[in-house]
Amino acid sequence: MPRSQTQRQFAVASPLGDDVLLFRKMAYKESLGRPFDMQLDVLSDDPAIDADKLLGQNITVRCELPNLEGQSRYFNGLVASFQHAGVEEGMSIYRLRVVPWLWFLTRSSDCRIFQEKNAPDIIKQVFRDLGFSDFRQTLSEDYRLWDYCVQYRETAFNFVSRLMEQEGIYYYFEHENGRHTLVLIDDAPAHDPFPQYEKIRFRPFDEVLKDSELIHEFAISKSVQPGSFAQTDYDFTNPKKALETRSSADRSHGLASFEMFDYPGEYVEASEGNRYASVRLNEHQSRYEIGTGLGDCRGIAVGRTFELIEHPIEAMNTEYLVTSVQIVAESDAFGSSGRPHARGDSMSTSFTVIPAKQQFRPARITPLPFVRGPQTAVVVGPDGEEIHTDEHGRVKVMFHWDRAARARETDSCWIRVAQEFAGKKWGSMQIPRVGHEVIVSFLEGDPDRPIITGRVYNGDNKPPYPPTQFGTVTTWKTNSSKGGGGFNELRFEDKKGEEQVFLHAQKNLDIRVGNDRFENIGNDRHLVVENDKFEHVKNDRNEIVEGNHTEKIEGDRDLTVEGKQSVSIDGTLSVKVKKDVAEEFDKNHSEVTKEDLFLKAKNICIEAEENLTLMVGESWIAIEKDGVKVSSTSGTVEQEAKEIRTKSTMDTTMEALNLNATGRVGVKLEGKVSLEATATKAKFAGKALAELSGGIVKIN
Repeated sequence: MPRSQTQRQFAVASPLGDDVLLFRKMAYKESLGRPFDMQLDVLSDDPAIDADKLLGQNITVRCELPNLEGQSRYFNGLVASFQHAGVEEGMSIYRLRVVPWLWFLTRSSDCRIFQEKNAPDIIKQVFRDLGFSDFRQTLSEDYRLWDYCVQYRETAFNFVSRLMEQEGIYYYFEHENGRHTLVLIDDAPAHDPFPQYEKIRFRPFDEVLKDSELIHEFAISKSVQPGSFAQTDYDFTNPKKALETRSSADRSHGLASFEMFDYPGEYVEASEGNRYASVRLNEHQSRYEIGTGLGDCRGIAVGRTFELIEHPIEAMNTEYLVTSVQIVAESDAFGSSGRPHARGDSMSTSFTVIPAKQQFRPARITPLPFVRGPQTAVVVGPDGEEIHTDEHGRVKVMFHWDRAARARETDSCWIRVAQEFAGKKWGSMQIPRVGHEVIVSFLEGDPDRPIITGRVYNGDNKPPYPPTQFGTVTTWKTNSSKGGGGFNELRFEDKKGEEQVFLHAQKNLDIRVGNDRFENIGNDRHLVVENDKFEHVKNDRNEIVEGNHTEKIEGDRDLTVEGKQSVSIDGTLSVKVKKDVAEEFDKNHSEVTKEDLFLKAKNICIEAEENLTLMVGESWIAIEKDGVKVSSTSGTVEQEAKEIRTKSTMDTTMEALNLNATGRVGVKLEGKVSLEATATKAKFAGKALAELSGGIVKIN
């Protein structure tokens, strides 16, 4: 006779077909904000069921609700494991582990980056990317945007779980025939009762009513929890921003005011911190008052509320939220002959609850990913850009593990770059460029908090000098941007006997010294200026050359002195000019030579606009506009020449004239000559001859 579950309280539906698997036992466990886990024992006449036909497949357990005629409660899930567990009365026993689709996220791990999304959107994207859509959300709170959120070497399940735990989001499951739905929730008032189980009666075991679904045991326990939670964080864009937040609970018992403190709070706005502080406090306060119970009521479900009634302690007759259940259902309905056994079917539920008015928050039990050490990554930016940075000198990178990266500026968040020192508008600044490989560390090992701490060469980016040949070289060498082709460099060579400091400026070199500058050069100094050289000394300039000073100017030299110029030469001054020399003085020009002065030239021309005076002692010659004067008050004026000529267009006047001629003297007068004197005496001695000739000679 074929076996059938149609009229049974418990039945199993599977892809194998009707009544291939017969219900034997179910152990179902579920907690609020955690996946359920169901161990299902079934019977089958088939001793060799292929496990692959059930693994990952949908399976449903139907449970009749005795007090609601024609209605059932369903437990649905996917088969995670399948085993042959033995034989009973000629039938094979199979044991299945049935889990929600959420459990299969434990079978997927990845490293990926989410940007500019809030936690609910990240969670839903993970679900959809893995092919799951049986979820809905009843979220009422506002969630901040995460600039940067990383799933790092962790399962998708751990990733979404820790996000929900941090944000205070939790979930439960709604079961239907053939499917189950994950419900995301964050608000106590959003919880509803299981249909038709809004109120559940309490009855001790010794007062059990026939065919009634009751709670037989119920107790409340309270435990001391932290009375407040405080936290703070740090916003580098506003270092002085006050970010400490706190949330407190008012409990009447003693020692209720202890505070939990944590850092970092994972926020940069105080409003976000206030919400997180409340979430953390409720995480603890959810464990302040816990009820535990046991009964055969089949409408007690995680995430659902109910009102307990008829408990002898009136304070316990209130509304509760179910936070966990353990359900055991058994059936001895089938034997080897197919006839029902006498013991029938049973179902018991043990559970925990909290007051429905208490906001539940999941405990943070999911381990956070921890980056155990630095990593390297490659700096990225927009196409065609060599430098991509922001006002804080941050850059973006592509991690080697990021399979979704496209070597673009969207591959990561802005990441701060450690510098040698960083002050307020002072410090060092070296911006990693696109394509550079950088060392990335993580604050407190958190993959969401990267910071660049160094740079390394690789096969594409090699050192500026081969290290095996230039191991003694230390250098800072840059590359002109965009396009390269030039560089600035400060290089040190430490090879013994060849020590050198090398400085190269591709274009301009500006040196600014606030006070003194000293240079001490042990040997030669060479300076080559390919074009012009300009010097501007705003005060005095002093130069001492202890040896010779040689200066060669292959072009012109112009010297302008707006004040005075003094030249002092202890030795000889030689000036050789191959062409003309021109000097112009706006005022007086004085030269003093303590010994001899020699002028030698082919022609000498001295021109004075007013007068020219030559003076030696008391003798002088003055050449003026209206005449020439020769004076020697205490000496003699001598003229000696082969021929002396005197020419005057007018008169020639001589005062106290005595002419002495010791040799032969000839006077030749042409034209009219007139000699007048008040007393005239002519004396001729020796063989002198006086000869007068002309038209008329008159001697009186």
